[in-house]
Amino acid sequence: MSAGASASGPLAGVRVVELAGVGPGPFAGMLLADLGAEILLIEAPRAREAQMPLPPERDPIWRGRVRLTLDLKEAADRERLLGLLGSVDLLIEGFRPGVMERLGLGPEACLARAPRLVYGRITGWGQEGPLARTAGHDPDYIAITGALHAIGYPDRPPLPPLNIVGDFAGGSLYLVMGLLAALLHARQTGRGQVVDASIVDGTLSLLTMAYAMRGAGQWSDARGANLLDGSCPFGTCYETADGHYMAVCALEPSFYAEFVRALLPEARDLPGQWERRRWPELRARFAAAFRQRSRAEWIAHFEGSDACVAPVLSLGEAPAFPHHVARGAFVGEPPMPAAAPRFSATPARHAPRLADDAAALLARWQGGR
Repeated sequence: MSAGASASGPLAGVRVVELAGVGPGPFAGMLLADLGAEILLIEAPRAREAQMPLPPERDPIWRGRVRLTLDLKEAADRERLLGLLGSVDLLIEGFRPGVMERLGLGPEACLARAPRLVYGRITGWGQEGPLARTAGHDPDYIAITGALHAIGYPDRPPLPPLNIVGDFAGGSLYLVMGLLAALLHARQTGRGQVVDASIVDGTLSLLTMAYAMRGAGQWSDARGANLLDGSCPFGTCYETADGHYMAVCALEPSFYAEFVRALLPEARDLPGQWERRRWPELRARFAAAFRQRSRAEWIAHFEGSDACVAPVLSLGEAPAFPHHVARGAFVGEPPMPAAAPRFSATPARHAPRLADDAAALLARWQGGR
């Protein structure tokens, strides 16, 4: 990073109106704020139905916003929102399909006021289809894509992978990608558009490789029977002597050879790496070896190698891991993940709450760029 690097981020000067919601919308707003966008968060005067784990003032997902309370059921407040869109680049909303239209704030109305506006919509099911207007949460959305079925052990129910795959990967990240692509188009052409980001669509996109492998006969619909789902002995986790775990993913022959040399240096009679019928035997040999030492001993043993082995850390342990410490991957107290990705000239920031109040922000926005 150069000494003269800007601290404002690569999206400095991008103006965003975010209608307060839950899940992927707020996370997308956090990412935009970390990249330097100015965000005006429109909040309803009434408390939200869902009781969230953390109050907004303590939840880092809401960082980097200026807050404004508007009652969008009132004509005057709807007109106030429409009136400021001419000064805005992006709008984010995460209501069920039809809600914004009934309020008179749908894409048609907003783009009529601000033709260059990029109107971002994030939902679970998408804007149309039989399920579009029904409720759901992350496991429901990823359930119909094939992702949830593929995760877990063969003799147990599928295991929801937190809300990372659906809400944040399939939802927030695809929304942000769509917003920024449409923003480039708007700046080149002067024409805004609607970005319809659904968690289902994004999750399906994430599964492209799995669907390609299945189409080629290299992926089974049986859970726990595929190369990347933890079923192969050189792509899974093993318990250590002290009850912790090490993750192994030594797929390529050279990495696998290094892994075997480090784990079982005296072994001469192991099954071949790709003898699938003997994988249970191979897994048993690896498991017995890992149980001979503690996790700390294995960390030291594999340090610096290309064996593709790493310790399985808890959320409480990860901030102190030497690699994270060296890269400044966590900030603050309690430690929170730092902004990502990293930029050489316009670094992202772990965006604080902005100093402006809503009145000052709107005065600057409406005074021109």
